[in-house]
Amino acid sequence: MTLTTKPTLYYDGGCPVCSREVAMYRRQPGAQDVCWVDVSRCDAADLGPGLSRDAAMSRLYLRLPDGRLVSGAMAFATLWQSLPRLAFLGRLLSARPVVWLLEAVYRLFLLVRPAWRKRIARTR
Repeated sequence: MTLTTKPTLYYDGGCPVCSREVAMYRRQPGAQDVCWVDVSRCDAADLGPGLSRDAAMSRLYLRLPDGRLVSGAMAFATLWQSLPRLAFLGRLLSARPVVWLLEAVYRLFLLVRPAWRKRIARTR
């Protein structure tokens, strides 16, 4: 892993929902200031310390420039704060009670995500 002053987003590029959402983020102003790592295709070394491929495939992770990892709803809120058009939403949604609610919704999504991946894989 290369040390960077940019946040690094780890996402499952093999998940059709995840890849579409990340593609939308990558078109936003400020996206060039984020490192984007498709965990389904990267080398293990690209994950850096404290993040396994299994963990990174199981949910969204964001590594902050100081090396700390955040995941799930907090990773979304933190990513949004780094994209100028979404920064207000990231600040709003990172408040503790709100992020807890978003985390619950995200965990529900994670329950159905494997079925989406399998369904898409069968149609290809």
